Order: sequence, then C-alpha cells, then structure tokens
Amino acid sequence: MQSITATGTSTTAPAFQIPPRPRSVEETGLSLSFISDQIVRALYLVGEMTGLQLVELLHLPWENVLDQAMGYLRREQMAEVKGSSGLGEKSYRYQATAKGVTRAKEIGERNQYLGPAPVNLRDYSEMMHRQTTQGLMVTEDAIREAFAHLVISDALLLQLGPAINSGRSIFLFGHAGNGKTSIAEATARLLSDTIAIPYAVIVDGQIIRVFDPIYHDSQPLPEGQEHLYDRRWMLSKRPVVVAGGELNMSSLDLEYDEYSKFYEAPLQMKANGGLFLIDDFGRQQMRPRDLLNRWIVPLEKRVDYLTLHTGKKIEVPFDQLIIFSTNIEPKQLVDEAFLRRIRYKIEIGNPTPTEYREIMRRVCRARNVPYSDDGLRYLLEVEYPRRKLELRAVHPRDLIDQVIDFARFTRTQPTMSRELLAAACKSYFVEM
Repeated sequence: MQSITATGTSTTAPAFQIPPRPRSVEETGLSLSFISDQIVRALYLVGEMTGLQLVELLHLPWENVLDQAMGYLRREQMAEVKGSSGLGEKSYRYQATAKGVTRAKEIGERNQYLGPAPVNLRDYSEMMHRQTTQGLMVTEDAIREAFAHLVISDALLLQLGPAINSGRSIFLFGHAGNGKTSIAEATARLLSDTIAIPYAVIVDGQIIRVFDPIYHDSQPLPEGQEHLYDRRWMLSKRPVVVAGGELNMSSLDLEYDEYSKFYEAPLQMKANGGLFLIDDFGRQQMRPRDLLNRWIVPLEKRVDYLTLHTGKKIEVPFDQLIIFSTNIEPKQLVDEAFLRRIRYKIEIGNPTPTEYREIMRRVCRARNVPYSDDGLRYLLEVEYPRRKLELRAVHPRDLIDQVIDFARFTRTQPTMSRELLAAACKSYFVEM
C-alpha cells in the first residue's frame, strides 16, 4: 500500500506514514453496516444532504465507500434521492425515508456519535507505534536553542538532553520557584514535528473520541493533495498535556457519557505521541502511590489497559514523554519502587550567584528597568543573609515587578535602588 510521509522539523525523527485514502469499505477497517448507520443517522439529524456533504461530515471518500453504503440504504428503502445539485451521484440530494428515520432512532439509543468516522483500534495502535516518542533524536544545538530563554547550567542541559531523547519518564524535583515548569514547557517546544491523530477510535462497536482541540494543534494538509489522505486522521503537532492538582483517577480512564453513549479518551491517550506533564506532583486528588499502582504496567510495557462500561478491558498504546514535576522531597512522595520505574531523576537546584545575576539582568532588560550591580550586591549581601534566604530563580522577576509597583505608586522611575529593593523585599518575603 502506498503512503504519504512527513518528517519532523526541529527534531530528527523517522518518517511516519500518513494513511492514504481508503479505496474500499474493507480498507476503512469498518463494516458496511456501521457506515450505513452513520449515513442514515446524519440524514435524520441534518435533513437533506448531498453526497459531497456526507463526505465532508464523515471524512470518508464517496467512491467505493460511501456510495456502497448509500446503495445499500436505497436497496433497503431507508434512503432516497430527492433531487440533484449537479452531475453524478455525489451531487444527488439524499433524504431518510420513514424506515430510515426509524432505523436512525434505534441507532441513537445505542450511540449518538456523529462526525468523522472512527479508525479501528489496531490501526491506531500501529500508527502510534510508528510515531513513538522513543524515535526522537534531539540534538544538543536544538536543546540549547529551546532553553536559550532560561538560565540553565551546562551540567543541567547535559542531564536533560539524554532524558528527553529517551522518550521515557522524567522526574523533576527541587524547591519551588526554580523553573521546573518552565523547563517542562521548553521541553515541549522540542516536540515540534507533526504526527497523525485520529478523530475517534472504534473497538467492539464502542467509539472513543481522541481528538481534542485543547491539546491537538491541527495542521493543514498539503494544498491540492487533501484527496490523497485518509481524512479520518488529522495532522497535529505532538500534543502537550498538562495536569496539575485537578488530576484524579477518573481522568486516567475512559469517560463514558450516558447521554451521548460514546467515550472521551483519558488524558494519557490524548497525550500519545507527545508530552504529558504532571505538574505539582503529590498535590493531586489522589495519593502518589495510587498513581503508581495505576501506571506500574504502562510505565514499563508502554501499553495501557482501559475498561469499557461493559466491563471489557482493551489495550491501547501508552507512548508519551512523561514529566513529573514536584516541589516535595521525593522520599516524602514515593518509594524506591516508583522511582526505579521513572528512568531519569533530575534535581533543579537553586541558581548560583552568577546565574542569579544573569536572570536579574534579563528581567531588568525585559521590564525596561536599569540593571545595577550595586543593587544586586545589596540584595545578596544584606537582604538575603539578614532574612536567611536561599536564592530562587523566580525571585528576580517578582522583586523587579514589586519595584515597578512601588515606583508607579510614588510616581518615580523604577530603579534597583536600595530603597526600592528594600521595600520590595519587605512586602515580598515572609518570615517563616
């Protein structure tokens, strides 16, 4: 079977195959009865539709696919032609008959999904395997470019590079305010190539909606070549899913809607082929140990097991770069068994005085505040020792913002003067 390929941009990844347009009902991986049911339901809900409109709704080709299903519906007297808006059967205006309306209502009682036709689970799994995050090769130059806006030591970059290239799990830990989330977000920018994402997946007659515009950044198909593709798949930049304290066990399993009768994919399935950041790990609505028990097999085997409302378990790919980010001491969160299953453990430490100075310079330049070595010396030699504080990467930004607020109130120019810095420290730092 011929295929259309695309490659990554800033990352080096193996070319992946974008499925070509199916040339028959068999090549869709769907049954003729399922496709026919989708057509008759569309005719019932929308009313008169041309063949071309059905193509746009279901993302299936007319030739040898939808025309076969329409032929079946007409033979069974569930659809009829009401007119034509052009030449050929694709231009005919079709309408559901009374028998078709009855059939559409029966279908709606079982499943109310209507949109791009799903792909079968086998095809989805094969595609995700070809687009694995483990196939990425991020160069040192790309790493440095992605993190150029952050002040990071070479030693830390040399830890992050192999960890990102591994495509496996990363555990970022350290004090709050030192840029763990910023590092995770910069990592996401490295995943800038495009992959194929299905709108929906079908297994045992159950439909799981995968595409989510929140996480999947739709990219245009090559102009003039749209007809070559299986349009049940869309091109997206590798997804980036971020979950914080709101994460709970239910968001890690299939979500079945009793009204619509179809499923919403869990977060880790939406993140397949991309990055899944669990921010503020340890502050979720579930214990870290519960998450370990839930993901102990996926982290090792790269497959996940989800449960349908019928009780049947299905196997789906679990293929994303997972980053756990926490301010809590690792030993207070998890045991050795959990950490062993997370491949890379990277501590994000406090900035050195030299790094702190560079951060301050960048913040002042961005805020249009004159930088002063004297002001910095005052902070490091007076305010921090007096308050017994450790340096944090976030402090320069917050202190300069406080300085600007005080200057605006007093109608003076914001500077790194001792007076303004002292006022900023007094209102920013809290004695613990």
